[in-house]
Amino acid sequence: MSFPQEVKSTLWAIVDSMACHKDSFVKNPGVDFSRDRKLGFVKLLRFFLRMGCGCINHELLKFFSFHPQEVPTASAFIQQRAKLLPDAFRHILTQFNFAFPSTAKFAGKYSLIAADGCEFNIARNPRDPSTFYPPSGKSKKGFNSLHTVSLYDLFAKRYLDVVVQPVRQKNEYAALCQLLDRYRYGGCPIFIADRGFASYNVFAHALENVFFFAIRAKDINVKRFLAVDTLPPQMDQWASVILTRSTARKRRLQPELGHLYRYVCKNVSFDFITDSRPEYLMRLRLVRFQIAEGSYENIITNLPEDEFPLEEIKYIYRLRWGQETAFRDLKHTIGTVNFHSKSPEYIEFEIICRMTLYNYCTIITMEIPIKKDRGKWEYQVNLSMAMKICFEFLSENKNIDPENVNGLISQYTLPIRPDRAYARRLRPQSPASFTYRFI
Repeated sequence: MSFPQEVKSTLWAIVDSMACHKDSFVKNPGVDFSRDRKLGFVKLLRFFLRMGCGCINHELLKFFSFHPQEVPTASAFIQQRAKLLPDAFRHILTQFNFAFPSTAKFAGKYSLIAADGCEFNIARNPRDPSTFYPPSGKSKKGFNSLHTVSLYDLFAKRYLDVVVQPVRQKNEYAALCQLLDRYRYGGCPIFIADRGFASYNVFAHALENVFFFAIRAKDINVKRFLAVDTLPPQMDQWASVILTRSTARKRRLQPELGHLYRYVCKNVSFDFITDSRPEYLMRLRLVRFQIAEGSYENIITNLPEDEFPLEEIKYIYRLRWGQETAFRDLKHTIGTVNFHSKSPEYIEFEIICRMTLYNYCTIITMEIPIKKDRGKWEYQVNLSMAMKICFEFLSENKNIDPENVNGLISQYTLPIRPDRAYARRLRPQSPASFTYRFI
């Protein structure tokens, strides 16, 4: 059996095994999926994973090989879909990652896990205040959107977990805390995030779970942490703070360390200050360096300075950009902009499925051998073409020989041109609340 066959068989085996305990993944245990239907529990999950960008009726036709007597209606699909929980698709994503543990590590030991947010425009629905943006300069009619915060393994090139939130109720701090608490992949992870995630609560959740992290912070956050008015152009130092909900000095347990106390307002989330634990001591490393003329970057971390000097921290934070390119492939190559629902709950199904499909493609692609001696440049797989081939293979395209999947992918390569930089050409774009279906 070829490796692509093994990957596909493993994915389907995970789906098949879920049928033995399907009550864990449905809204009404013992009732849902108890009758024999054209779209049973297993077929429905497989359909989600193989669903493309076409309309529901067209995708059902393809899935059932254009047999008119076997094809269910779109209404039947919608009724069956309503019985599922998002946990079903999150289980597939997690178990699929467990089945193919990554050996790609930073310094042979650490997993670099990027955390970032991303928004997805969905069908316009003014009656949903949790996702609807009213008319403004950006959109004359208003638009709806969902916000996601996901974990992405930069070396393994796969998504690990995701939290989906209505955009009007988004809370990136809470989402990242949730992702940190339910991280179960083991090893030595280093969580890397942009400055939108810098908060005491996030730092504390990482410390309580004994995780390393490197999170960018604004100047004002670092100034408050150090209790200073100005910052030097370069800095690498450890600092401690004692967090408390009380402003009364007489209640301090360590009054001799008064300069370390920082007040956490009651309307600011912090999960580790309780009646039995009124103070929380936090010790962090603050790194500051110049990235351009008059521009500086601050990183708050707990990485040891003997293994991770300043230059090493700069390097691993720069690798975070790999998640930005992964979002591009997830949206436009995989097709996570063509949803088949207006409901945020069902759109969450599709987002997690597309992440699983992305992982399925990258797991196969990363095993493709590439010739090194090809002249001036080293080469890499053309991920866009590789994903199209892998998707067709998953969709049981009879024109693709399973033994030739690797050969097909290896035919499409691109040169690696390091240190290429272009000025960002920003232009205003209006949100698209409806995207036309592909044929």
